[in-house]
Amino acid sequence: MVMMGAPGGGAFAGPSATQSSASAGLPFAGVPSEMEQGASRILANEPQHPEPVLSFRRIAERTTRLTLRSLFENRLGAALWGLVLLAIETVTALLGPVLTQQGIDNGVMQSNRDALYFAVFLFALVIIINALTSFWRQRWNGRLGEDIMYDVRVELFSHYQRMGLDWYTSEKSGVLLSRMTSDVEALTLLVNEGFVNLVIQGLTVSVVTVVLFSYNPVLALLLLGLVLPPLVVMTLWFRSVSERGYASVRDKIASVLADLSENLSGVRVIAALNRRRQNAELHRNVVGKYLDANLYTARAGAIYGPATEGIGIAAQAIVLLVGGWMVLDGSLQVGELAAFVLFVNTFFAPIQQMVQLYNTYQQGQSGLHKISQILSTQPSVPENPDALPLPAIEGRIRFDSVHFQYNEGPEILTNLNLEIQPGETFAFVGPTGAGKSTIAKLISRFYDPIRGKVLIDEHDLKAVTLDSLRTQLGVVPQEPFLFHGTIRDNVAFARPDATDEEVLVAIKHVGLEETVGGLAEGIHTLVHERGVSLSAGERQLIALARAFLSRPRVLVLDEATSSLDLHSEAKVERVLDGLLEGRTAILIAHRLATAMKADRIAVVDAGGIIELGSHQELMDLGGRYSEMFATWSSHSDDSLDQLSD
Repeated sequence: MVMMGAPGGGAFAGPSATQSSASAGLPFAGVPSEMEQGASRILANEPQHPEPVLSFRRIAERTTRLTLRSLFENRLGAALWGLVLLAIETVTALLGPVLTQQGIDNGVMQSNRDALYFAVFLFALVIIINALTSFWRQRWNGRLGEDIMYDVRVELFSHYQRMGLDWYTSEKSGVLLSRMTSDVEALTLLVNEGFVNLVIQGLTVSVVTVVLFSYNPVLALLLLGLVLPPLVVMTLWFRSVSERGYASVRDKIASVLADLSENLSGVRVIAALNRRRQNAELHRNVVGKYLDANLYTARAGAIYGPATEGIGIAAQAIVLLVGGWMVLDGSLQVGELAAFVLFVNTFFAPIQQMVQLYNTYQQGQSGLHKISQILSTQPSVPENPDALPLPAIEGRIRFDSVHFQYNEGPEILTNLNLEIQPGETFAFVGPTGAGKSTIAKLISRFYDPIRGKVLIDEHDLKAVTLDSLRTQLGVVPQEPFLFHGTIRDNVAFARPDATDEEVLVAIKHVGLEETVGGLAEGIHTLVHERGVSLSAGERQLIALARAFLSRPRVLVLDEATSSLDLHSEAKVERVLDGLLEGRTAILIAHRLATAMKADRIAVVDAGGIIELGSHQELMDLGGRYSEMFATWSSHSDDSLDQLSD
């Protein structure tokens, strides 16, 4: 006998690709090398898509918490049509026992071949309708689910772009990576497969319950009375246990990815300090906690699954016994009993499916909760909805009674008042931790003061749009970051529309034309991630070329030469002479050779500026700066003596 069960897979259905990747909890690692050629052939035959229309808002648009309901809000019509297809598929899948009953009672028991053939014909027709509906439903809902996940990924990544630097210093990069990968994958599995199948199984149970009562209310009440109480108790227990378990699983996989990311970033230090064995043991412990969290949820499922299955088998036996007595008494027909028993099996199959789907639901809900926590975190440097574009600036910078502290720590700057003139080269020097780099970050509006104002050309930085501010600022950090791409891509990072000629001019200006010209592919030579294929001096010069090409009115150099050797430093210093000309320049100086180029120098300490003036004025003053210069000069002389030796 052919039996039609509830759609959505059965006990022998293998995991889908999405399920496999999500259950592993790890991000997709890319196409294996041995499959790249085949993948390229497939991609060559793929249809070409137009360039996407990109938009980005500094102000977060989401005002409500991310929930399963909110995921479908923008595609409500498509979701409703998917539910219609789902209803048709479910109903046609449940007609099998009804047609079986009609074939037995009206055909076999009545010796009516025509009735039997008609029932078989309807059976075949229902199978065709069910297959076609299932095909269209899976295509439609699959596309709907991927579109929703596309929105989630873009919204999450855009939120990352809005967040302030302080957020990134408090969050581990691996944890943020897990939100974008394993958590989104778990949510994808829930939306693409779990949610749809959950609706299918729930609808199946509801329809079957109505059909059972229509066949025989006494048997239906007996079945529900035996089944519902223990099922409710087991389900409530499993819900509580699995909710805790899957929340722990999401946290532990985030720890795994965070530890992996940290070890990959620090692999050179690990190798140099011979920490590979210890780090492997530490990672074993991190992975072990992830294993324990998964085993905890697996044990709960191992208890819940067999228990509900045992309840179902016992219920079938009791229904067969009581129904058999009714057939012998003549109050129930054989076909009706057969249909009832088949429907009892169909009643419990969705319940078994829902056990597995509940696991998927809990994983997806945990991932959704983690993602929602990220999206509900507000940027520490928000853009005012009424912010106006900053007009072309001259470069006058003013600090008006500025106070600043990191999180709940002590004040780094206290009542700072300072004015920097347009076109002036201004250097900040002082001991480590005095607040020099903090001043540079306030000018770039990477942070906001807790009190007071930072103004450019008398425009409060909080009152202007971030785009209009950042396009007129150039920042060269102590350790320049180079992205995986070509030299051209990295130089033109702030101006992607720059021509090759403009890029070459910038490279020539910083003295890299000979180095780049010696490369086989010139400016189109690939720079590996973080620029590991280049020397520290070359990376810094590319960062300076990037700043030169962006043509900022204000240039901030945050200890741009402190990590270089003397030869590279001298080369960068020569480049700076031309780069600083005609613009306001802020120099955060670790080596005083850079500070000496400034028109004015401020010595920062004790939360404010303790000395201010030109190099010669500060030397004549005989205070802190002259002491620093004397110390630096003696060390510089020692270094030069060692080089000459």
